[in-house]
Amino acid sequence: MGTLIFWGIREPVPGPRWRQLLDATWSGYRGWYVGHGAGARPTPAAAAEMLDRYMPELVPTWRLLVDLAGGDETAARFLTLYDPPRFLPGCAQVALVDDALALIRNYDYRPDLCERVVYSSAFTGRRVIGSGDCLWGLLDGMNDAGLAISLTAVTGYPGPPGFGIPLVVRYLLETATTTREAIAAVSRLPVHMAYNLTLLDRHGDAATVFVAPGVEPHASAHRVATNHRDTVPDDPEHASSLSSVERQDTLFMLLERRPDPEAVIAAFLTEPLYTTEYARGFGTMYTAAYRPDLGFVDYVWPGSRWRRTFDSPDDTHLAVYRDGWAASP
Repeated sequence: MGTLIFWGIREPVPGPRWRQLLDATWSGYRGWYVGHGAGARPTPAAAAEMLDRYMPELVPTWRLLVDLAGGDETAARFLTLYDPPRFLPGCAQVALVDDALALIRNYDYRPDLCERVVYSSAFTGRRVIGSGDCLWGLLDGMNDAGLAISLTAVTGYPGPPGFGIPLVVRYLLETATTTREAIAAVSRLPVHMAYNLTLLDRHGDAATVFVAPGVEPHASAHRVATNHRDTVPDDPEHASSLSSVERQDTLFMLLERRPDPEAVIAAFLTEPLYTTEYARGFGTMYTAAYRPDLGFVDYVWPGSRWRRTFDSPDDTHLAVYRDGWAASP
């Protein structure tokens, strides 16, 4: 059994708290970014040009972040999240639309690679809250228009360079207000790996969008996603290693019972959705339950719950994990 601290940050515009986050994590992020070959990463000019071409609404915030990073050239390239190294978390997610609206997910990864920050911001004027990654990207999140988004990774699909998915999620939440708007926006963005994005808005419109490098995004009415595309894996071996079909089937069967959010949260805290294989990057780091019509997200672990809203003050939460802990944070 192990414990980790999660940080809640409320900072509308990047400032001292973001700089503290940079100071605490930059050594690890820099090593990951350049350790895969600095020459393989885009030039500063190319990275900036791609951000300006595809996500111009984020450029003013990016410039502020670069200033806060002291103008560091590597940080400037990294923060565009254009053509970063690959990373492949697990994850499972489901959208509820019947008696209550909720987007609920497990994030499965390695403890030492989980940023563990819940960031509430208003970078472009729209309030956004979510699970931080890569310093300003999001693994999942919600905006004040009532749109919630979560991601799961899919193996394979090599192709042309694109943006790391955490910044894509950030961009969608900064610029879209509904599921349909988000689908239209993501359809014109290049991504660097394959993912499922499950979306839910406050009107109850839910969808899962598969995105991959050089592949036309595919939106489906499925409200469930694990770590393969649609319902039949293209890579059965990888899917089997993550019990991806088994977890997806569990969620489909759960939906048939029209469960309330609490029943789904309980299911996410039990096998096969809850996993403890932390040593190989497949351990449940948190369960997040977004309520887009109510404006809050509950982070849940075995034995504890932490509620965050757009206006929650800075705070910390001690998360406790079950047996299977095998990585030093």
